Amino acid sequence: MPIPVPAAAEVTPQDFRLGMRGLVGNCSIITVGEGERASGLVVTSAISLSVEPPLLLVCVNRSASPHPVLVESGCFGLSSLGAAHQAVAERFSGAAGVRGPARYDGAEWETAVTGARLLKGAPAAFDCSLEEIIDRATHSIVIGRVRALRTTAGAGALVYWNGAYRAIDG
Repeated sequence: MPIPVPAAAEVTPQDFRLGMRGLVGNCSIITVGEGERASGLVVTSAISLSVEPPLLLVCVNRSASPHPVLVESGCFGLSSLGAAHQAVAERFSGAAGVRGPARYDGAEWETAVTGARLLKGAPAAFDCSLEEIIDRATHSIVIGRVRALRTTAGAGALVYWNGAYRAIDG
């Protein structure tokens, strides 16, 4: 039997953030751009949208510095992070002011079919062309058509829960 929840006047942003901390999110990085315009960010919102055709969906804050590069480039890489990739997550989150091409330092990358970069050793990495962007509130819902992918067995997973990264060994 469901537990009734008392009606509130309105859910505040603080209440919503606190509630979202209770959800476990798989950590992935989106990679976009080349050269000095190379950038990227960490997301916990990547999901499968369709198998036929292969589409994935991810939500990106429109105020994030990589957002305009994503829109202009027409392609992106999405690499799920493994248990050993916390340092990569921290760089792509902008910790310690790391921006742009410097986010790629300290990890190995490969260039995919579209030209996007994928993280070597990622549990799953998807090379995507930009299918559609739908703007809602502060974010864009980004739909990517998967052009190529690769997987790495035994890489584990990196998740974000209750305000912290947590490694799950493979």
